[in-house]
Amino acid sequence: MANTYTQIYIQVIFAVQGRQNLIRNDWKDALYKYITGIVKGQNQKLYIVNGIPNHIYILLSLRPAIALSDLVRNIKANSSKFINKRDWIRGKFQWQEGFGAFSPIVFLLR
Repeated sequence: MANTYTQIYIQVIFAVQGRQNLIRNDWKDALYKYITGIVKGQNQKLYIVNGIPNHIYILLSLRPAIALSDLVRNIKANSSKFINKRDWIRGKFQWQEGFGAFSPIVFLLR
């Protein structure tokens, strides 16, 4: 979109199916790098990917060329395939349905 300027910061959070502690320290950095590639491949600005064994947290700037739900669906689907292809867990890895998305300004106003 020509002549469009946005500065939309979003924190996205999503969980492992059943909130199981499946994201292990020995491969989480590879997962975060893969997610970084997905976000950058969608021409979005990534600030940080981090998490705990059952959740992922992503802080990004969202450009208006893509809907947030499309971006998150792409991240979750491709990262699940990435994990399953490497057999990092016993059984099939899945993310829980849905996600949370928050503007960081909310945290500053509390």
